Amino acid sequence: MFLTVVLIIIYVAFISLGLPDSLLGSAWPTIYEEMNVPISYGGIVSMIISGGTILSSLLSGKVIKKFGTGWTTAISVLMTAVALLGFSVSNAYWMLCLMAIPLGLGAGSVDAALNNFVALHYEARHMSWLHCFWGIGATTGPVIVSACLKAGGDWQSGYGVISMLQFTLVFVLFVSLPLWKKAGEKSEKEPEEKRVKTENGTFSLIKVKGAKAALISCFFYCALEASAGLWGSSYLVMVKGVLAVKAAKWISLFYFGITFGRFLSGFLTMKLSNKQMIRLGQLIGMIGVVCFFLPFGVYIQLAGLFFLGLGCAPIYPCLLHETPDNFGAEVSQGMMGLQMACAYVGTTFMPTLLGFLAKHVSYKLYPVYLGILLGGMICAVEFLNKKVEKRKKK
Repeated sequence: MFLTVVLIIIYVAFISLGLPDSLLGSAWPTIYEEMNVPISYGGIVSMIISGGTILSSLLSGKVIKKFGTGWTTAISVLMTAVALLGFSVSNAYWMLCLMAIPLGLGAGSVDAALNNFVALHYEARHMSWLHCFWGIGATTGPVIVSACLKAGGDWQSGYGVISMLQFTLVFVLFVSLPLWKKAGEKSEKEPEEKRVKTENGTFSLIKVKGAKAALISCFFYCALEASAGLWGSSYLVMVKGVLAVKAAKWISLFYFGITFGRFLSGFLTMKLSNKQMIRLGQLIGMIGVVCFFLPFGVYIQLAGLFFLGLGCAPIYPCLLHETPDNFGAEVSQGMMGLQMACAYVGTTFMPTLLGFLAKHVSYKLYPVYLGILLGGMICAVEFLNKKVEKRKKK
């Protein structure tokens, strides 16, 4: 019974995880004018958040081992709530940069903690549905900011509303701490032969067979998702001649494909294994990329965005859910933290590289770049599968 209650709390927490992720992008057109800073300065704030997220992901294994999933999640969400409250009262650019530090640090730890907890205690369908709920949160954040602006408020009001929602979740998390402790005591106990032998320390896990492939897989996946979402509108405008207003609306097809696909994936995981789901997603993603090269007008490009999102949908949740099975429950938290960190590195730097190439070469590189990232991920995942199967046979 208590595992069910904890699962409900985790679903709410995933919506909470998604809420801040899309806030900066939606509010920045108003923020930079109000604070009289260059529009490019939004990237600095984003980089600070990403840096904190990467650092906390790398340290999450030790932190969670010492304090437990419940306490780590509660404190991490408290950090994000305080940071968002700080954003809501900020009137200078340096304040945004300062508040970006706890926002990133809190987000990385809670992400790694919850993903590993779900991978250990629940079936694969919940991982897909939880990441679908993250999409709901990411979609809702800009809606809240927009509603506050239309109601005669300001961007700070939007951050304030979401901060209050986060503080409400913090209260729920602290009240539920005894349930998290019980769930931790009921953690799966593996037979000795399935455990991975490692030295002490998170970074020693890199030496485990298949670990590098797992990290590279997460890097390529998140690089693909972030690059496709960030530059899809620009590609439609610069290469296909679509009006900017329409392009901004049509990129939502990519995110709709991810959200709908993860909802659907939850049901498919009842019939298919994680590995089969990942391969199915990669196949659908390839169809999406191929659509960009077909000379049949703009609507085939839109189909490409949708199919690429639909293909992305099952890959990341299933990769994460495989972690305990691939490396053992004993070290899965450390591996989860490393995977999160590599994922955030891909999200932070690879879309920036595509933007640089597009500016100095051509926006026509968009589908080529996505194809390279998808191909890299496919190779890494298959190499991971071979390494894990070989290790388990020994």
